[in-house]
Amino acid sequence: MSDSGFDLGLDDAGRAGVFFVATDDLDTLDAAARDAGLLARRIDLLGCESKAMLLLRFAVALDFPASGGRNWDALSDSLRDLSWLPAPGYTLLLDGASDLHRAEGDDFDTLLSILDEARAFWAEHEVPFWVFVALDEEDFDEMEAQE
Repeated sequence: MSDSGFDLGLDDAGRAGVFFVATDDLDTLDAAARDAGLLARRIDLLGCESKAMLLLRFAVALDFPASGGRNWDALSDSLRDLSWLPAPGYTLLLDGASDLHRAEGDDFDTLLSILDEARAFWAEHEVPFWVFVALDEEDFDEMEAQE
């Protein structure tokens, strides 16, 4: 049992993944991640509608080294390194991702792919890497309709 009184099993790298959640869930998930001993970082994506803005917000929230590039490959490399943020595991809480989800282009899908690749990399090293993507209710409805 964790300090918060419940245990979501966030310390299990084999269960980690990229999940869609409601914004109201982020505070609880943040507390649960910290209770599990994971480094939790909230990344504010509210109003984020471009790749450049997205990459900047990740770089700032995760303290990416200044020498890193600002492209998809650099994001992927950085998420699979994180040596400047040593921790037994990681939880990324993406707040306000609906704007990016609704924006033109494939940036949202590319981001999800990169995050899942990072999760797989860390799972091979038995390090939990969780990503919780907060979307608005209408985004859930739209994704359900597309299935």
